Amino acid sequence: MPATHVDRRERLRALLRDRELDAALVSNLVNIRYLTGFTGSNAALLVLADGPGPDPGVFCTDGRYDLQADEEVPELERLLDRTSAPALAARAGRYRIRALGYESHHVTVDGLAALTRAAASDAAGPVRMASLEGAVERLRLVKDHEEIEDLRRACAIADQALAELVAAGGIRAGRTEREVGRDLDNRMLDLGAGAPSFATIVATGPNSAIPHHRPADRELATGDLVKLDFGAEYRGYHSDMTRVFVLGPPAGWQREIHELVRAAQLAGREALTVGADVVEVDRAARQVIEKAGYGPQFSHGLGHGVGLEVHEAPTLSSLGAGTLAELTPVTVEPGVYLPGRGGVRIEDTLVVRADGPELLTLTGKDLVAL
Repeated sequence: MPATHVDRRERLRALLRDRELDAALVSNLVNIRYLTGFTGSNAALLVLADGPGPDPGVFCTDGRYDLQADEEVPELERLLDRTSAPALAARAGRYRIRALGYESHHVTVDGLAALTRAAASDAAGPVRMASLEGAVERLRLVKDHEEIEDLRRACAIADQALAELVAAGGIRAGRTEREVGRDLDNRMLDLGAGAPSFATIVATGPNSAIPHHRPADRELATGDLVKLDFGAEYRGYHSDMTRVFVLGPPAGWQREIHELVRAAQLAGREALTVGADVVEVDRAARQVIEKAGYGPQFSHGLGHGVGLEVHEAPTLSSLGAGTLAELTPVTVEPGVYLPGRGGVRIEDTLVVRADGPELLTLTGKDLVAL
């Protein structure tokens, strides 16, 4: 994807010029992957606002990743140094950097002191350190065609793994939550996932009332709600979905809250329009649950962005800020949780589009009795 990465770096340069910064020092590995394609565990990237060549910048990693960088970042000047970010800051004088942007949300206080010292060591005069204020994350909000294709594939892997798990009788009385979770994870890996998107949630019976329950040794039993929250990572991009099953015929209260959450989830999905305020999207789903008298039992936000991280901007909640842009992938995941009894959450990954949201998770949302 070299041409795409070059374009992303050029868009970052445009932001630097707007803010009168000479360079950006990127140290967040997720952002480095977005800008270069590098997948190692130690790196930093210096993107110059202007300079020699059409793509001025320097990529730094250590000797362990020299050959990997040959394949993943062949187009940039390379520096091998274990300290990475300070090593690039120490080139401030060489590139006539007087205003250097850094990732303040990622750099510690001690790290900033190290960068400041390194920049001053090579500069003819003082170097102004300025927060990038999440500039790369803002670029990541809107996905390109290739990113959406990777997300689509990640969602398809998760859909298929769940279908195979159900068809094989993998969700049944007597199995433990851990066993079901490991089975689902292995199926995603066998289907091409690089890894599960996050620690798979399998929550059964009263545990399903815990929004982020960790799978334990509890055995599934007839009458249980079984909540599965999981996803697949594919080429760095993450899917995220939640579905709920019931073992045996559903009780009336189980049908009631499942139908309620399904209605709220549909309202939230329909509110995903270009330009929609994220608070109002959350409100569209939440008011369905509140009108039914279960407002306090919906204890989290409606959803979040997904991409190279499973939780990224934007945040769909009453505390969120901003509006939705076209080609932004998000989750919609309302829930109702009844302590001591059970809970339901229904979650999809979707892409905001001008003609209506595109649904990437295609597994049905009926309450299926197993």
